[in-house]
Amino acid sequence: RKGYDGLFSLVKHALGHHPLSGDLFLFVNRNRTACKVLLWDGTGLCIFMKRLEQGRFAPLWRDAAAPLQLTASELALYIEGCTLVGRQTLSPVALHV
Repeated sequence: RKGYDGLFSLVKHALGHHPLSGDLFLFVNRNRTACKVLLWDGTGLCIFMKRLEQGRFAPLWRDAAAPLQLTASELALYIEGCTLVGRQTLSPVALHV
């Protein structure tokens, strides 16, 4: 039920990050039926919220106390309902001339 000020305070004090950094901060409720993304767009704070009509968001964390970093594409996939299983670092193929 937190709004701008509550999420701002949570990011700053509980997570130890600066909410105006340009990073996006994802919050998921206990039932995993809704999520909020807090972001600073350069002129003000924005909150994006999604509430599922059916189902639940996949559990995203192994340790609920530890923050998790996602890429922009991982965040988009998560909000669309995908289950993030793991990451694989892709390196470019070496070219021999």
